[in-house]
Order: sequence, then structure tokens, then C-alpha cells
Amino acid sequence: MLFTSDFLYDLFPDATKQRDFEIAQVNTDSRKEAPDSLFVPIRGERFDAHAFIEQAITQGAVASLWDKSVPVPEAAAAIVLFLVDDTLEALQQLAKAHRVAVAPIVVGITGSNGKTTTKDLVTSVLKEKYEVLATKGNLNNHIGLPLTVLSMQPSCEVLVLEMGMSNFGEIELLSHIAQPDYAIITNIGESHIEFLGSREGIAKAKSEITAGLAADGILIIDGDEALLSDHHGKETTITCGFEAQNKERLHVEQTLDAATVFSVNGEKYTFSLLGAHNVRNAGYAIVLGKQLGVSRDHIQHALHAPSMTGMRMEMLAGLNGSKIINDAYNASPTSMNAAIRTVQELPFARRILVLGDIYEIGSESKRYHREIANAISTDTSYVFTVGEDAVEITDALKDEPITAIHFHDKDSLTEALVPLLQEDTIVLLKASRGLKMESILDTIAVMEEN
Repeated sequence: MLFTSDFLYDLFPDATKQRDFEIAQVNTDSRKEAPDSLFVPIRGERFDAHAFIEQAITQGAVASLWDKSVPVPEAAAAIVLFLVDDTLEALQQLAKAHRVAVAPIVVGITGSNGKTTTKDLVTSVLKEKYEVLATKGNLNNHIGLPLTVLSMQPSCEVLVLEMGMSNFGEIELLSHIAQPDYAIITNIGESHIEFLGSREGIAKAKSEITAGLAADGILIIDGDEALLSDHHGKETTITCGFEAQNKERLHVEQTLDAATVFSVNGEKYTFSLLGAHNVRNAGYAIVLGKQLGVSRDHIQHALHAPSMTGMRMEMLAGLNGSKIINDAYNASPTSMNAAIRTVQELPFARRILVLGDIYEIGSESKRYHREIANAISTDTSYVFTVGEDAVEITDALKDEPITAIHFHDKDSLTEALVPLLQEDTIVLLKASRGLKMESILDTIAVMEEN
């Protein structure tokens, strides 16, 4: 049980009837079986879920929020309707009240890149000591975050919330709903720059996470990022990074085939992810874990085999003994450069970069793509690109001793890639979500099974 009918009547006193009941889950999808649920019909520009109340009741709804301006159909008379001015705002209000009632330690995580990886690492570390609920999938916006909060059982001790955005004001709203005790800004990149105008604008938008931060709350930031310098020097800010001025200084000690050895203020850890950018993400998890009393041994245990969301620097077996890093969930110039640097540090004789378009970087997209070539060293064997602007990468490499080829579709790229897969070869797949670069793996996986 999440809460009783009394909890709802206190929040939303304008109801169609009085009835005692318990709510086991909150649901916005009338197609989903949801026994003892509160249905929340969301209205959009092209849809209105109020029309599906009968289906929601069939699927188990015992009550529903209801927009006062929408006529009540006869079918809805079977359950309690809580009449509100706006069902989305009411959903957010309910989430905020539930967060206060359960009173967990709340961790909010935002940043241009690494949000999900950091969320996964933080969750793995804190699960060593606490009962933890964390954001699942991409439920990190103005609807998804409240639904995550409202999936929290009363026994939850720590709530880890990823916060995404594409414009100003969005993180501020999420922060006020979540009221974090700890906030992490992973980095400042270029994602959504077409909406926010500049990296300075992105830094301002990400810093909105402090809007709902507890008065004595702790902010953990990328201390190497100059655009976050406004937060430096504060007693409640912990800077984490590779440069000497950070309170928590990171250092990569050794890069192995499938692991990284690194230190935080001289204390060594080993974990199963690759790349300096992931060392930074792990650093945030270690700092937070220590803040919350997780021992060094338990932190190391969590980092040895953390539970990670797929397609983030995911090492896979390839055809003929090759290795493939699937980092195809999404991309920005910052994350693509980081992934390329990671591959170039690995001890493989042949390195192949398979790169696709980076979306949502505005009018300067061609320049950003062209600058990716600056990160590619001459010991890279092949660079294959696909998409519209990714051709700028291969064009920029035409005078380098690298085989760089642009393809018009993934099928032709895959056909050229397969014969190159052999032992001592590492392949990186990296592109924005819309390109679905991971579909290349389907062909490789079939061939591998044969």
C-alpha cells in the first residue's frame, strides 16, 4: 500500500463521493493492468486520457484524479473522482506530498552526460546499506519523476532521482517536487544547446537543481568545470574531479581490458567500467556513499559489479573474438569525445570507431561534428560514420593516415564492418538515440551465434 483514501481526501477535498480504500499504485496508462490504483488522466495537445476512464476502471482503478472542466461519464460513477483544476499539476502535488510523508533521503542527479550512469552507480553503492528506489528508464521529466516518487513504498530509505530537461525552468520544477537532500551535477556539455543558447545557459539550467535543495543539503559537482565555479567555495559544495583544486581528487591509476583502477584522494578502487568520464561518475557515487556512511569495502563491492542500464560503455563479445563497446544510447560532443578517448587508451591492435549523428546541438551542428575529428588519434584504424552531419567527421580526417568512410545507411556500414571483426579488434558504437546505432549489433549477434 502506498497510501489510504484519507491521504487523498486531505489533498483533494473536492471529491464525487466518500469511500474508504487503499492505493497500491499510481497509473497514467489505462492499457496497463493496475489493481487498486489511482488513475491520473493526463491531457496533451493531441490526446486526453479522460476518455479512457472506463478502461482504467476495468484494469483496476479504484479512484481517479479528474479535471473539473471535463464532463463526468456514467462509467466513472463506479469510483471516486478527485476533482482538480489540472491533473498534471495534481500529480506533481501528490508526488511532493508522498515524498514528505515517506521522508526518505533524496538524491537528485542532473547533468548533460552521465546522469544515468551516475544514478546506477549511486544506487549500487547505497544499496549496500539502504533500501533504495531509483529512476527507471527515462522517467526523468515532469511526468516521469512524479511517477517515480509515487512508486515509493513507505519502507524506502533512499530515493535516487534522475532529472532531465530541455529548457529553462524544468529542473527547478523537478527539484521543488523532489526536495533533494543531496544533488549531483555530473557535467556541462552541449546537449539541448539549441534550446538553451550556450554552455553557460546549460550550466544555469542544470544549476536549477539547487532550487529545492534542503537548506543544509549537499551539492556535489564536477569541480573541473569552470562554468560551475559559482558553486565553489561553499561549505555545502563538494567539488570532485581530476584537477588539484578539488576537495575530492580523482586519478586514473590503470586502464585494463574491462576495468579501471582509480583513486579518490589516494584511496584506490577498481570498477568494471571504462573511461575517465566514468571514473568521474564513480567518484560522485563514492563521495555520496561516504557522506551516507557506506564503508570503503562496501563501496568497492558495489563498484565491482554494479547494476547498469544498457548501452552505456557496455563491453560485448564481437565476431571472431573482437570486442565491441556499445555506447549507443545517446550522444553529445562531450560524451562522444570521452568515448573515443577511452577506446584509444585500450590495448587493442585495431581500433574501429562507428559514429553517427549527434542531435539537438543547434545551428553549429556541422562544426561540432567536424571538431570530433580532433579527438581521433592516428593509431585509430578505421572511422565509419553514418547520418547527415556525421560526414563532417570523415571529411575532416581525409588527410590523416586513417581509413575514414561515410555511409548513407547502417546496412552498408555493417556490411563493411563485419569482415574487419577479428581478435585484438575493438569497435566503438556511438550516436544519438534517434539513430538507433545498436541495431548493428543484431547482425553481429546472429553471425556470432552461427
